[in-house]
Amino acid sequence: MSNDNHDGQAGHAAHGSRRNLLKLAAGAATAAALRGVTGLASVATLAMGSGIAHAEDRKTLRVGYQKYGNFVVLKARRSLEKRLAPLGFAVQWLEFPGGPQLLEGLAAGAVDVGTVGETPPIFAQAGGVDFVYIASEPPAPRGEAIVVHQNSPIRTPADLRGKRVAFNRGSNVHYLLVKALQKSNLGYKDIQPVYLAPADARAAFTSRSVDAWVIWDPYLAAIERQANARSIANGENLVRNVQYYIASRSFANAHAPVVHALLDELGAVDAWARDNVPAVAAQLSPLVGLDTPTLEVALKRTGYGVQPIDAATLAYQQQIADTFSELRLIPKPLVVAEARWQSA
Repeated sequence: MSNDNHDGQAGHAAHGSRRNLLKLAAGAATAAALRGVTGLASVATLAMGSGIAHAEDRKTLRVGYQKYGNFVVLKARRSLEKRLAPLGFAVQWLEFPGGPQLLEGLAAGAVDVGTVGETPPIFAQAGGVDFVYIASEPPAPRGEAIVVHQNSPIRTPADLRGKRVAFNRGSNVHYLLVKALQKSNLGYKDIQPVYLAPADARAAFTSRSVDAWVIWDPYLAAIERQANARSIANGENLVRNVQYYIASRSFANAHAPVVHALLDELGAVDAWARDNVPAVAAQLSPLVGLDTPTLEVALKRTGYGVQPIDAATLAYQQQIADTFSELRLIPKPLVVAEARWQSA
């Protein structure tokens, strides 16, 4: 799969020529899909409209979320809408398949705030996306893993040499894979990376088109329970798997009270969810299309509690950035602290 590997500097150069075009299209296409807008002309129109609205009407908080997590619970409870109404803000919810895609939406000007894993912000900062870290959650290292089929001869990450490994490029599990390979004295070039979003990766895994899949909850819990997938390594003793809340720098700086209100509501949801896992699973089940027992497994591996971005957190992110820079997975060294929100 070397022809599909865009990780090196040459790959970034080839990819960079179309990145700016894709950024705007990605955010617009996502919003179009959620509104039922179809067709290239409609997407282009929406992209231009999104830019105009972003510049002239900042009275809607556009929240990028993923299929699972406390944003889904917050959306269902509608407590954020009530909290922001006195501030003159409505809320728009935009679903993304993963952190990299969400940050593409933010780069396109279609998202104001969102939640992502620990690796997507590194790739985004390297790509020039102007965002800030506004908060984090405690580590959840058991919430991501490298899985194989139950009857696979692969027993440890060391057995991945020459194998086809599916994962979402630039997602939190990208760092898990790198660290697992390093611990097994393997290099990134010793495997065949297959870059796929979760839905496509699951299809490739179940059809045995790939040998292993690196994935996070609740997709991890689902493949373990539904296909009897076997974990050969999770994040324990390898990575922290921290969830971050990020925001457009311009939005956060212009609307700090809105950002703080959002974090307050997230903190309230987290406090309730930590003590009510069965209820959270039951509430999430119809929203995310997974059964309650599967969600309970995932929720028990989650970190709870909205935390400020501190020096230790930034140091950990810097380690990730340095690792990816050394491996030439990003085009240049980064100073992660430049993306810290000063009003946090």
